[in-house]
Amino acid sequence: MKHVPIDKSQAGPPADPDWFPGGGVLQQRIHTPDENGKPELLSVWFDAGSRTKPHTHLDDQILHIIEGNGVVATETEKRRVGSGDIVVIPAGVWHWHGATPESAMCHISVKPKGQTDWSAPFGDWESYMEGAE
Repeated sequence: MKHVPIDKSQAGPPADPDWFPGGGVLQQRIHTPDENGKPELLSVWFDAGSRTKPHTHLDDQILHIIEGNGVVATETEKRRVGSGDIVVIPAGVWHWHGATPESAMCHISVKPKGQTDWSAPFGDWESYMEGAE
């Protein structure tokens, strides 16, 4: 058995800060399997206004928001999310997620270990925030 407390003081910068425009982001690796396809868990703290670049995953991604308020968006849908919410993003769907401009946010990402495609285009952050429910 492995026990890992979620602890921002144990978090560090992401492997590539360019994947997270708009502000500070810290990550704590909760579980990193040796093999692709096995569950990977990561807690991510977003400063207010910070977010991921749009990206896709080969498998579904589950986000469990544990603090603050954020937005999860695809090309066709935007949702405001808050503490306790869970979002499932299907495999291959272009998406991004992050904190609102007014609030920091932390989520736990759960997905099979594997490649993330960060090459998706991205426009103006403010226009993506408009209309988030």
